[in-house]
Amino acid sequence: MANTNINIRMDADLKRQFEAFCADMGMTMTTAFNVFARKAVREYRIPFEISGDVPNAETVEAIKEVKRMKADPSLGKTYSNVDQMME
Repeated sequence: MANTNINIRMDADLKRQFEAFCADMGMTMTTAFNVFARKAVREYRIPFEISGDVPNAETVEAIKEVKRMKADPSLGKTYSNVDQMME
């Protein structure tokens, strides 16, 4: 079967991250896209879930803060009850 070239536009930073990911997985970007295309055609669907459930930057920072406070409770505030917390 003859090969053909395709061109896609991608953010340079995303490309660098994806190349590193592919290398860690032992494949090239070309191989990764071919795996995706074959699976999509075979199953006639996008072969993964697409969702908006990824936390935004504010949520990511809040998660980091909670982890820091869990590691060192003296970094956080404590309250005896909900009313005290709401003040």
